Amino acid sequence: MVVKSRRQADRSDATRAALVAAATPLFAAQGFVGVGTEEIVRAAGVTRGALYHHFAGKQALFAAVAESVEARLVSRVASAALETAADPLAALRAGAEAMLDEAARDDAVRRIVLADAPSVLGWDAWRAILQRYGLGLIQATLQAAMDAGLIAVAPVEPLAHLLSGALSEAAHLVALADDRERARADAQAAIDVLLDGLRRRGRGDVSGSANAGSVPG
Repeated sequence: MVVKSRRQADRSDATRAALVAAATPLFAAQGFVGVGTEEIVRAAGVTRGALYHHFAGKQALFAAVAESVEARLVSRVASAALETAADPLAALRAGAEAMLDEAARDDAVRRIVLADAPSVLGWDAWRAILQRYGLGLIQATLQAAMDAGLIAVAPVEPLAHLLSGALSEAAHLVALADDRERARADAQAAIDVLLDGLRRRGRGDVSGSANAGSVPG
């Protein structure tokens, strides 16, 4: 009985994964409105009933797809950041570059996560997905920068939210731009200014920080 239950669970997981995998390129190419459920189940090789067994409808499937794409995006961003050996702020810069690259060039990121998700899922649900995957990475990197004396000591969670919002807005601008490559370069330049403003310039001197004198040298 245990073996049978395990096999049923495996088949169920496989069906769900097939639906997400089949829907992802369809949503990326045609957008949420342009894709019908019949097209999705045909691409996944499952029945319409199977779709509704796993998801309440197309919107719920889209939410699962958006979360999958965001998880993949954050994995790529984390890899880019970890490959940077300089310091935590350099890692943030490398991660931002990777994120903007994906926003400009990956149709799944651009159309699913950045263009369609805010309206299809609603602002709160979309923001929750972004924060569930990316916020912790930003917060940990900022904490490492504070621990290394690279930026002023400050409440790390609010700072992480502010930086996450800036990065999300920059990626959104790139994704919706007519000239995405130019928008990507402009957004990177703006992010560079923001990150340069966080970096300490010298002993007790923190650019843009009102409490610079409180930071130990």
